[in-house]
Amino acid sequence: MNSLIIFSLLVALMLTGMPISISLGLTVLTFLFFMTHVPVESVALKLFTGIEKFEIMAIPFFILAGNFLTHGGVARRMIKFATSMVGHWHGGLGLGGVVACALFAAVSGSSPATVVAIGSILMPAMVKAGFPKRFGAGVITTSGALGILIPPSIVMVMYSVSTNTSVGALFMAGVIPGLVMATMLGMTTWYRAWKNDYPRQPKASWRERWTAFRESAWGLFLIVVVMGGIYSGIFTPTEAAAMSAVYAFFVAVFVYKDMGLKDVPRVLLSSANMSAMLLYIITNAVLFSFLMTHENIPQEMADWMIGTGVGVIGFLLISNVLLLLAGNFMEPSSIVLILAPILFPIAVKLGIDPVHFGIMMVVNMEVGMCHPPVGLNLYVSSGITKMGITELTVAVWPWLLTMLVFLVIVTYWPSLSLWLPRTLGMIG
Repeated sequence: MNSLIIFSLLVALMLTGMPISISLGLTVLTFLFFMTHVPVESVALKLFTGIEKFEIMAIPFFILAGNFLTHGGVARRMIKFATSMVGHWHGGLGLGGVVACALFAAVSGSSPATVVAIGSILMPAMVKAGFPKRFGAGVITTSGALGILIPPSIVMVMYSVSTNTSVGALFMAGVIPGLVMATMLGMTTWYRAWKNDYPRQPKASWRERWTAFRESAWGLFLIVVVMGGIYSGIFTPTEAAAMSAVYAFFVAVFVYKDMGLKDVPRVLLSSANMSAMLLYIITNAVLFSFLMTHENIPQEMADWMIGTGVGVIGFLLISNVLLLLAGNFMEPSSIVLILAPILFPIAVKLGIDPVHFGIMMVVNMEVGMCHPPVGLNLYVSSGITKMGITELTVAVWPWLLTMLVFLVIVTYWPSLSLWLPRTLGMIG
């Protein structure tokens, strides 16, 4: 009964158009003051201990690194390198966009940042080359979603905070699914370009490719710094985030010199704004999770679900439907912070690996970012392409369908996510 009251109150507040973080906070406070006898002191204590986690510090650092890279010309050089490699195939610039998004995802940790960085440069170039606007918008909107699957990923850090799963294992688990998804999106791009006979770029010589690689090498080396540092044990994921912020600043200001020191305060301020917003959501989600645990709701739901005889296959199907529905009206951070503490105990009871379940949740978030009404990537793309949300939704559907096929693969083939962290000895 309590669970019904909590969720009804939360949904009612969100339907009024109130921000999710405030809806969470008000739900918790209303329930605490009027329907339960939890001491307020223990709530205050939980508020501080809940966000006193070393992993949370990774979030502002990855946001800062992503912002330095977005403003610092790294994206432009990555696009040049990607198009020099695949530009001569059908839909070459589109394929270059997919590759560039995958590369930029491996240094930024954020989907909207990837869409902005790659899309704002590539979209005008694609239109100028004779590609239909819809084709370019479809490629960039969906490929930008790789930003939260290919590590480092802010959403993976959120999942780790919610479920106490290893961030390093999650990062490594995202590598192969990220590459497979990038390949599938690339194949969809190639097929549509081949079918409609879209323009191809002249084939780049090996000298041009080498020059493009050399120019983008400083940005690409950040992938080695973060992933190599975590795997080799030189530093933790949080320390890797701090390193990536310092490195991105150095590359943007002193190596590429696309940013002056006078631009740094603006980047710091926008990063602080975004970090504060996410930390506010985390704080309220920690309270919400505390309330549910206190009322024993996740345990009751786990017992009920197992009692109904739903097996692993059925539970994963229900989880996917629930997460896709949540993607219609919530953004990824909120979904992970609200639903992970509820679904995670059931997954563990059914013997589902926490890392595999985390990757499945992240792929669901990716799909949610590319469809209306709340798809963040759609809104970012809309700003870049000056297209309406309805027109963008039509443009995105072939790639969205590919993402849904990939979601089924990643859900029911755990080895795709778990092989690499197991091979590296990060999980048993």
